[in-house]
Order: sequence, then structure tokens, then C-alpha cells
Amino acid sequence: MKKFNLSLSTMVAALVLAGCSTARPPEQLKLDLPTAYREQATALDGAWKLAAPADNKDRGAWWKVFGDDQLSELIVEAGKANLNLAIALARVKDARAIAGVVDADRGVQVDVGVGPTRSGNAQAASTTYRAPLSFGYEVDLFGRLSDASRAAKLDAEGQEAAYRSVLLALQSDVAQQYFTIRSLDSELEVLQKTVSLRQEALELTQHRYKAGDTSELDVAQAKTEWATTSAELEGVKRQRAQRDHALAILLGKAPAEFTLPAAPLAAAVVTVPSGLPSDLLERRPDIAQAQRQLAASSARIGAAKAAFFPKLLLTGSAGYESNELRDLFKWSSRSWMLGPVVGTILSMPLFDGGRNRSNLERADANYEALVANYRQQVLVGFQDVEDNLTALRTLDRQLQFEDQAVSSAQLAARLADSRYRYGSASYFEVIDAQRSSLSTQRSKIRSTGQRAIASVGLIRALGGGWDTPAAKDGLALAVQP
Repeated sequence: MKKFNLSLSTMVAALVLAGCSTARPPEQLKLDLPTAYREQATALDGAWKLAAPADNKDRGAWWKVFGDDQLSELIVEAGKANLNLAIALARVKDARAIAGVVDADRGVQVDVGVGPTRSGNAQAASTTYRAPLSFGYEVDLFGRLSDASRAAKLDAEGQEAAYRSVLLALQSDVAQQYFTIRSLDSELEVLQKTVSLRQEALELTQHRYKAGDTSELDVAQAKTEWATTSAELEGVKRQRAQRDHALAILLGKAPAEFTLPAAPLAAAVVTVPSGLPSDLLERRPDIAQAQRQLAASSARIGAAKAAFFPKLLLTGSAGYESNELRDLFKWSSRSWMLGPVVGTILSMPLFDGGRNRSNLERADANYEALVANYRQQVLVGFQDVEDNLTALRTLDRQLQFEDQAVSSAQLAARLADSRYRYGSASYFEVIDAQRSSLSTQRSKIRSTGQRAIASVGLIRALGGGWDTPAAKDGLALAVQP
């Protein structure tokens, strides 16, 4: 009796100790973040803010802000056929199924069966027929099962955030590939016109050389310019074809099955509202995924701590038992039992070779890694926004200068050509002016394409747009035609 009282006292002490020892680290972190972006504020005022992911907010069809129906069609098509997106969706389904399996451990487990049992010795043997309905239920004394279930559910939510991240990346990639192709189309248009002009200049120079009005050097220079520009044309065609192939893959098609018809770049200019709030980063699905991974890790620490303490397992069975098969389902053959056939109802680990301690240390280390990962994702998010804000600001000014450069270079090319035709200038002057004109036109086209790409990049960096008072039709962007 004394031994039983000692065991009972030890168990009670363990229960009291366990109730005070299963605390786990926080699932959300406070981050010291700026209240505004560097590109939109002269000073940064740091403030502690509790992370509150908002990646499930509807972003709407943000790509419609560019006013390009073909772009909209391509993005919708990619959302239906892209294979990376299909993989991400399958992972969401898998994570949800795993969460269902883990959560099932919290419920009552019921089994039914029918079968004979043969027993006896060398002199005599008998057969007993049983048809039991057995059940088992583990009482979640210290939250091990609920923590494991919560961790699995958070994993599933993390996969959902990963799916939204893949979707947003896909939409952005389609838009950026599209604008890159359109920029190359504009370059091709300029180069094709330039090649035609170079051909005309070569023919004119050859005609003047035959007439004795110019030297063979001018003819050689004209051929060089025509061949060089033709080579540049082929190089841009190669780039265009490769981008076209990449876009086909995003649409879930083989390159041979898709070709985007050529058209010049005509992207709307997306303007960024002043005072863009930094908490828009909460809508980034990759940050939301990192936060949910952190929360799941916290829950697993709770489950790892609970493994040190007792488990209470309730079992029992009810059914029929008879020595004769014909009497098995008679009312008089009914039977029942509470408690385990073997083992104990309440169990607690004493010596496990350090397994539970190692599992807890592993869970702690994983939590520390995910804390750092979460903070890193937030910092990367700020970098992405700042990079694209910088790109938009500088490209706007760059385009202003390039507009002036294009106008001046075109005027200089016309004047040089006129002077050459009347014999007032050398062919070197014409070549130099034409090169400058072509270079400035291509630079402007590239900058315009880069601005459209940066606009898409900013939308992606902010998780799919931003809210403004003048937003219409679910779109959160301001546009200039």
C-alpha cells in the first residue's frame, strides 16, 4: 500500500510540474519597421508593430490597370494551365490531407471486427468466436495532440500562402515577359526602318561613287553601317524569340505551340500614390508563409514539451463472444470490457535515451531558424519595394532626358543627311548623326519597357497593388494614359 501511495504521489507531482512547463514561444513577432519607404520619406520613424499577415485579401485583376486586353488574356490563360501553379495547388491539397490525418488523432478511434481465437493445451483445445466493437481515445492532458494538430493546420495555411505566392509570381512573370517582348518589338521596328535607311544610303553612296562625287571609303563605311545594323537586328530577333519561348512555358505550352504576334510597346504609366504605407507588405504571400511556418514551429515546441509528461489513453470494447459460431450474435453472448487488454491507461516516459530532449532541442532550433527567416523575408520585402520605387523614380527622369535626346538626335541626323546630299558635309558626319539617332531611340524604348517592368515589380513587391481612395472596380492603382 505504501508503494502505491508513493507512485500516486510521484504521478501527481509530475502532473503539477507538467502543467507549469508546457509554455511555448510566441507565434507572432514584433518587428522594428519603418513607417514609410525611403523613396517616399526624408526620414524613417521606426515603430514596433505586431505582424498581421493579410495575404488573403482580394487583390483583384491588378493587371487590368495597364489597359491591355491581350495581357489580360495571357495572365488568365497562364492561371489555368501553368504547371508550377498546378504543383503548388497539389501541395496545398497534400498539406490539408496531412492536417486531417493529424487532427484525427484527437478523436475517438473505433474499430469493428469478427474472428475466431483458438486456445488450449496438449489435452484439450477450444475455439472462441468474437465480434467486438473496440474504441480508443487519448485524453489531451497537456496539449500534445492539439499542438500537433495546430501545427499541421498552419503548415496547410503556409502551403496556401505558397500557392498565392506562386500565383502572384506567375502573373507578374507573364506581365514582365509580355512587356519585354513588346519592348523588343519596338526595337525591331526601329531597327528594320534603320536597315532600310542604311540600304538606301548605301545605294546612294554607290551611285555617287560611280559618278565620281565621293570616294570608295564612303562606300565601305556605308556597307559597314548597313551590315552592323543588320547584325543588331538579328540579335534582337534572337532575344525576342527566346522571350517568346519563355512566355510559352509560363502558359503551359511548348514553344512550337505559341507565338505572340508582334506589336509595339504601348504600356500605360502607373503612378504611385504618395505616402504609400509600409504595412502593405503584410499582403505579401511569402511573408505570410514565413509567419505561418513560424507559428507551426511554435506549436511543435509545445508538442515536444508535452511528450515529457503522462499520456492518458481510454480504451474499451463491446460486442459478442461465444464458443459456438451459431450462438455468436445471440443477446446472451454479449460482452464488454473497459481498459486496455495489455499495457496501462496512464503512462509516462522515465528513460528514453534522450529522445524527447533531442526532439525538443530540434524543435527549438527550428523555431530560431524560422524567426530569422521571417525577419529576413520582411527585410527582403522592403528591399523589393525600395528597388522598384527607385527604378520608377529614376526611369521617369531618364525618360524625360531621353525624349529630348531623341528629338535632338533626329534633327541632327536630318541636317547631316541634307548637308551630305548637297556636298557640304562628309559621310562620317552623317554616320555619326545616324548612329546617335538610332542609339537614343533604342535607349528610350528600353527605358519605357523597363518602367513597365518596374511597375509590375512594385505591384508584386507589395503583394498585388495598393489601396487608393480613387480605386475603381477593385483595382488599387492610379494610371496615366
